[in-house]
Amino acid sequence: MKKYNKSASLIMVLALVIATMAGCGDDNKPAGSASGGGDNASYTIGICQQLEHPALDEATKGFQAAVEEKLGKDNVKFDLQNAQGEAANCSTIAAGFVASDVDLIMANATGSLQASAAATADIPIVATSVTDYATALDISDWTGSTGKNITGTSDLAPLEQQAAMIKEIVPDAKMVGLLYCSNEPNSIYQINKVKEELANMSIECKEYSAADSNEIQAVVSNAVKECDVLYIPTDNTMANNTEIVNNIATPAKIPVIAGEEGICKGCGVATLSISYYDIGYRAGEMAAEILKDGKDPKDMPIETAKEFKKLYNPTIAQALSITIPEGYDAIKTDEAE
Repeated sequence: MKKYNKSASLIMVLALVIATMAGCGDDNKPAGSASGGGDNASYTIGICQQLEHPALDEATKGFQAAVEEKLGKDNVKFDLQNAQGEAANCSTIAAGFVASDVDLIMANATGSLQASAAATADIPIVATSVTDYATALDISDWTGSTGKNITGTSDLAPLEQQAAMIKEIVPDAKMVGLLYCSNEPNSIYQINKVKEELANMSIECKEYSAADSNEIQAVVSNAVKECDVLYIPTDNTMANNTEIVNNIATPAKIPVIAGEEGICKGCGVATLSISYYDIGYRAGEMAAEILKDGKDPKDMPIETAKEFKKLYNPTIAQALSITIPEGYDAIKTDEAE
């Protein structure tokens, strides 16, 4: 009987030791915490990019470059996934990152941010290529930071200056067509702001919205019949379909003022643009501050671009016989290279 009790006690001790060792492993780490610690900690970052086009691609490159520089290339692993412009794919990707217990999620564009925010309130989220976070996250009492597990950088350019650019490039314009995707909340935000600025300049405007890429051709065909110039904000759907816009607007001799360089290169005549690489890079620095320095994203203000460039598309400007004012730099297009 005594022999049996001794064996049982030994088994209990061994079980306690094993349980204690398991409790120290990575399997029980809090969501968002990195494995290891100190300067040699290793991190896994899930990147959900809403779709593939030059602006978002540049933001992702900038983000990865900054993270590798700040954390060490050998200390970080990226799980980069592209949602191909589908909201359902964004949700699936974000849910997968949560199931994998990544240390941080980078959400590239509004749809990716919304899906990631819905998927987790614990894992830190750093977003980029998002125009207005209050709109994207439905925050009514905006203070500059989200108050959630979310921070990041905005791709918002000065909309009053973009509206002024419309008049500068097409001074005789009587009707401005505002072209955007109705399923992108941040596009709606920009359109409303530009409408206010155009009203202040006594310029009429009319909205032309497409629910998805299948409607763009019909919507643009209608717009060029009724307008003197079109304006496209930083809209992901339009950015992914600039060839359709260009094939209709340029032959109709209707210039397009674009919200960013990628759209301008594809179908526009001029833009006041930010660098998506730069805002992606800054988002990467913010991610490093969270992972390495322990900053809390809920207290980190959303940051905007510091520099803006006036750019023009020489190929389209020539095709439309538009003289570009001084102070604009030429975008390198395929025809010009």
